[in-house]
Order: sequence, then C-alpha cells, then structure tokens
Amino acid sequence: MYFYQSYWVCGCCGALRPRYKRLVDNIFPEDPEDGLVKANMEKLTFYALSAPEKLDRIGAYLSERLSRDVARHRYGYVCIAMEALDQLLMACHCQSINLFVESFLKMVRKLLESDKPSLQILGTNSFVKFANIEEDTPSYHRSYDFFVSRFSEMCHSGYEDPDIRTKIRMAGIKGLQGVVRKTVNDELQANIWDPQHMDKIVPSLLFNLQSGERTESRSPSPLQASEKEKESPVELTERCFRELLGRAAYGNIKNAVTPVLMHLDNHSLWEGKTFAVRCFKIIMYSIQSQHSHLVIQQLLGHLDANSKNSATVRAGIVEVLLEAAAIAASGSVGPTVLEVFNTLLRQLRLSVDYELTGSYDGSTNIGTKIIKAHEERQLQEAVIRTIGSFANTLPTYQRSEVMLFIMGKIPSLFAVCNSRPEGTRMIQVMLLKSLVQVTAGFQTTNMLTALPSSFLEPLLSFSLTEDPEVRLLVLQILLSLIDRHDNRPKFANMSSISDISVLKLKVDKCSRQDNLFMKKHGQQLYRHIYLGCKEESSGREHYEALFALLGLLSVELANEEVVVDLIRLALALQDLALSTDEALPVYNRCAVHALVAAYLNLICQLTTVPAFCQHIHEVIEVRQKESPYLLPEAVFFVFIPRLHSSLDKVEGSVLFLQSKITESLGGSGYNTERLATPYVPQYTEEDRLSKRKSIGETISLQVEVESRNSPEKEERTPAEEITFETLKNAIVDSVGMEEQERERRRQVVEKFQKAPFEEIAAHCGARATQLQSKLNQIFEITIRPPPSPSGTISSGYGQSQSRSVPIYEMKFPDLCVY
Repeated sequence: MYFYQSYWVCGCCGALRPRYKRLVDNIFPEDPEDGLVKANMEKLTFYALSAPEKLDRIGAYLSERLSRDVARHRYGYVCIAMEALDQLLMACHCQSINLFVESFLKMVRKLLESDKPSLQILGTNSFVKFANIEEDTPSYHRSYDFFVSRFSEMCHSGYEDPDIRTKIRMAGIKGLQGVVRKTVNDELQANIWDPQHMDKIVPSLLFNLQSGERTESRSPSPLQASEKEKESPVELTERCFRELLGRAAYGNIKNAVTPVLMHLDNHSLWEGKTFAVRCFKIIMYSIQSQHSHLVIQQLLGHLDANSKNSATVRAGIVEVLLEAAAIAASGSVGPTVLEVFNTLLRQLRLSVDYELTGSYDGSTNIGTKIIKAHEERQLQEAVIRTIGSFANTLPTYQRSEVMLFIMGKIPSLFAVCNSRPEGTRMIQVMLLKSLVQVTAGFQTTNMLTALPSSFLEPLLSFSLTEDPEVRLLVLQILLSLIDRHDNRPKFANMSSISDISVLKLKVDKCSRQDNLFMKKHGQQLYRHIYLGCKEESSGREHYEALFALLGLLSVELANEEVVVDLIRLALALQDLALSTDEALPVYNRCAVHALVAAYLNLICQLTTVPAFCQHIHEVIEVRQKESPYLLPEAVFFVFIPRLHSSLDKVEGSVLFLQSKITESLGGSGYNTERLATPYVPQYTEEDRLSKRKSIGETISLQVEVESRNSPEKEERTPAEEITFETLKNAIVDSVGMEEQERERRRQVVEKFQKAPFEEIAAHCGARATQLQSKLNQIFEITIRPPPSPSGTISSGYGQSQSRSVPIYEMKFPDLCVY
C-alpha cells in the first residue's frame, strides 16, 4: 500500500506542474544530439503568443534550466535552450517582452562568462540576433555595460589556437556591432557615446584593424579568396567602425575621435603614418560631410598638445591633417579658417625654433629629447604641404584672406637686421614657401582684388633682399597670381625661337580692371624686375623666373602703354649688362643679355609689327654667329657655358637699338616720345631698409636728379657731397633718434601709470594754460584792418584811424562764401 501511494504522488507531480513548464520541458529531447523538438516548440510559441503574461515565466524557467545545464556541462541542452530563446524572441513582440529580455540577457551573460570559446560564440550569436530586433516598447532600466566590456575583452583575445582566437575576436566585433545597433538610435537606452563606452569600443576595433595589417601579407589562394575575405576580422572591423562613425551625430564626433587619437599616442603609431592615415581616411569617409571640420579641429588641437613631442610624431599628425584636408569637401574647414592656418604657422615657427636651439624649452642646452635637424625639416615641409592642401579647399575670397594673414606673419626686413638673423630668415623662407602653396592654382578675374596693395607692397619688398632663395620664392608667388590662363609652363624654358606659335599661348584682351592694376602697380613691378636682374647672387632659376614674369605681364596684363614700358625696361636691362659701373659678374651680364634677347623676341612677335620683328631677328642671327654667349641657349642650356671674360666690346650689330625699335613701332601707332625716353627705375625707402650694397649710389642718383631738374639751380648752394661715411652716420643717427623717441614714449606711459593723480592733473593744467596762451597769440596775429575803405573812421582831430576788426567778425560778400 505504501509503494502504491508513493508512486501515485510521484506520478501526479508531472500533471500538477504549470503548463508553461511542461511545454518547456517537452522541447528538450532525451538525446540532445537530436536537436530541438520542433512540434513541441511550435506549441510553446503558440502558448506564448496566446498568453503573453506567461512569457516572463517561460524566460525565467528557460534561464534556470540553462544555468543548471551549464553547471553540469550538458552543452547540447544549452544549445537547445538558446535556440528556443531565439525563436521566442523573433516571434513575440508584445508589451511584456521586456521581462523576457531580462531573462534572455541573463542567459547570454552566463554564456559569455564561461571559459569555453564555443559557449562565448553561442552567446554572442544570440545577442546579435536580439540586437537586430526592433522592440515595440522601450526599456528604461536595461544596462549594456557588461556586454561592452566583455565584447571588448573578446576583441583582444589571446587564445593559443589561432583559428579559435580569430573566431573569438570576430565574435567580439560582432557583439560590439550589436550593442551599437541596439543603443545608438534609442534615446532611452544607455548612451553608447559616453567616453566610458567609447574608450573600450574604439580601441578594440583599432586593435583588430591594426593586427589585420600584419597578417594581410599572407594572402589566401585565389579559389578561397572570396570566402576568406568574408571571414576576415579586418573587413568585419572596418565595416563595424564605419557603421559606428556613420551613426555619429554632431555632438558625438569628439567622443568617437578622441579614443582614436589616444590609441595612436599610446601605441606610437604616428611615426609610421600608414596606419594613422588609414584610420582617419575611414573616419573622414564615414562621418557626415558637414561634420568634417570637427575632425580637423580635433587634429589641430592634438597637434598643439604634442608641440613638445618628437618631430616624427608631429609630422605624422600633420600628414594625417594633409589627407583629411584632401578628403574634406570645399569649405568644410568650418568658420575658423584663419585659426587653422594660425595653428599650422605656429607649429612651423616652433619647429624652426627647435631646430635652432636644439631643445624644446627654448634654451641653448640640449634637452632630454635629442632634436634631429633633418626630422624638423621634414616636419616643416609637411606643414607647408598641409597649408597648401587646406588652401585648395577654400573659395577664392577666403584664400585671399589667408594670403594676407600669412603675409602679416612674415618678419619684416627691419626685423631681420635687428633680431636673430638666421632664425628670422628661416621663418621668412618657410612662410614664403607656404604662400607658394596657397597661391598655387589661384584663379581670379580681378587682379586688384587678387593683389591688393596691402599684399603686393610687402611681397615686393622681400624681392630686395640679398637672399637668393627669398627672391626666388617671391617670383614664384607673383607668377602664380598673375598666371590666369595656364601660360606659366610655356615660359619655363627661356629661348629665342623664331616662331612662338608653337607655344600655343592663350592671350586674352586686357580688361578695365587689368588696366587699372597696371597703372597702379606697373612701375613697382618694373622696378623689382630691374633690381632682380641687378643682383649678383641671381642664378639661372632667377633669370628664368624673371623671363616668365615678363612674358606673363605681356600676355595677361598688357595694353599698348604696358608694351611700351616693357620694351623700355628690356632696353634698360641691356644697358645694365653693358655698364661697367655695376661690377656685375660675367655670368650675370651674359644672363641679362640672354634674358633681353629672349623677351624682345617674344614681345616683337606678340606685337606683330614686321619692322620690329625684323630688327630683333637680325640681331639674334648676328649673335648666333658672332656672340652665342649672349643668347639663352648658350647661357642656360649648356652644362658649363663658355663665357667671355670681358664683355666691354659688345657693341654694334649684336645690340638691340632703341632708335630702330622706336622708328619701327612709331609707324604702328605706339607712343614714340615715350619709347625714346630711357627707363630709369624709381628708388624708394625700401632700398634703405633692405641694406643693399648700392644704397650709396641710389641716394647719390636721387640727389643728382633733383639738382638737374630744379629751376633754381643757379641760386642754390652746391649740394653736399654724399660719401659712405655720411650715409653711415645718417643711418646711425636715424636709429639713435628712433631709440630716443621710444625711450621718451616709455617714460610718458610710465609716468601716467605710476604718478599720483594730483601731479598728473597739475601737469595737464599747465599744458592747457600754455595752449590757451598760444591760441591767444594766434588770434592777435590774425586781427587785420578791414579789407574795404568803409573800415576807416575819422578821429576828432581830422586824422584817419584804422578800426581793428577780428577776422572771424568780418562780413564777406556772398560771392566769396561757398
């Protein structure tokens, strides 16, 4: 009887169990290898849909069974339980699914905490399926912190077996991708863009992206290539990284990019440049285009933060900036355009200082880090290229502002003489190279706006220096700005060809703005071309650039008046080469002769005046036979040109004659009177500031011209003789006067800052009293007798007396008032 009753109680237990538990138990077969019992799974799904209030209990019971199976190592039943959970998740979207999801996530967490890779991968796959489900009801309390940490840890897996290690890492990447998809668009979910999450997600992705670069060299066989690429962690990582960045809104860009910068810093990845450039290419192509300037600003800030780091690190950041600027759309640098260039120019100046001082603190002692000059030079070149890359993304009006901004940063000639000459010169060269990059490809229709006085005058002042590199950079900038029809490459080789039609020059009609520009700045340009030919340190590149400048002026900005001035300038250059007073070297004199020949050959064919062309071609033919060293082909295209040691006998038929040119052009309507007037350069105050060697001759010439043109020459006393000592004393005195004036101003400012108020008030009162007395004296002097006889009155003694009337009380006729 006892056994019967016991059996009846045990047999009834199954019938008394809740239905949802029985349905759950029925989906598990006796042998786990048989898999999920599909018929019973359909019954369980139907029951869950019919009674959604039981869904949370189903999940809790499944979770309980799964925990027990994991503890007993019955992994077959674990897989069946997860499969059942996945099917229930896919089928049920009722309002009570949140509690079921909590049970589901608890089971996934249990699998991820396991030390078996298969269970980790199983849990990850289930989580990815869950992440792709769009829930109907939001969750206010769900947390994904554990999953972010665990998936990031799996991305760094160091499992011994490489195949299993790859699977674990790929599972971690997929898990992070699932977390992002689940949380990024739901404001009620945990904010995945918080630094605590981004500092784990982004480095994990970059780690796999970097490790994939080292294994890409082992390429798979062609037959397996497609499958391998699909299974590659690198491809999966890049796809996940792009998806993350593509979902970033305006306020989240900084949190997404900052971990990238920190990862590159911590692992010293700036030096190699390749990986850093790849990362930021992915970033720039993935984010929304209107957010590009935010990335650039972060890179600029990071460059400032690494100002005292090694040159290779700074060069790597600059190279990344260069690539980012090239990808960014036009105008995407943002509203702080000048701040971008200000940061780059500041880095350029710092690099020059580091190179000169040898340390990062500005002292003369070597710092803790050894500074290598060649690395700093590479950094400087990278900064200059980056400046040009940024400028190419800007519209014309902003590029003009950048040109003026950089010009304002270049130290003046006076600063070169009164500070560290070498450091100031290097900064000048670097900033002028930056201007060369900014002006490259610059196109404008109005030269007055492209070359305003505030830019052109300081630029031309640098062409007066004795430094040949600075002068050449100035010429390159001028050529870029004046060339509007891509004619500059056609003047690259100076020659005296008989037919310039082979050059295929693009000549456009000179506009009204061009005429105004040449009237305003033409004489300045002529003068600097003349002085550039006069420099002893000028080489082949200088003369070729000067020829290109003359040619561009002729085809871009020339009207009849400009053509006449350019011909007069060419003849003046010929006289310069013939003159023995200038003491030019033989090479320079031959180069000037060759330059004049090449340019007159060009301009005569542009004017299409037969007589003019005939004379020029005759002289060139004579030179080819008798004096080839006066033509560009012999001076510039021979490796070692054979030049005559003396050019004193250059005369007659080998020279271009002003009389014949004037006669030939006069018949074609050109101003013969202006052609007959020799060109004389106008010397200005810039020559004194530039410390040129011929400054004494310049001032003597000015004094002589003034004395010749004065109508009171006979009445004037003889002009004081100007000698070197006189000039030296004048310069020293002027410098001394400037120092005294600065000292006086400093004392006045100091007095008003530190003196008591009573003393300042008394001083100002005395000055006011003195001013009033002077005004009274002026008013007394201006009192005059009246301008008409009505102003005279008769005294009682029959004598006339003048009545004094102040000038401000006089009555003037209406015709005198306007």
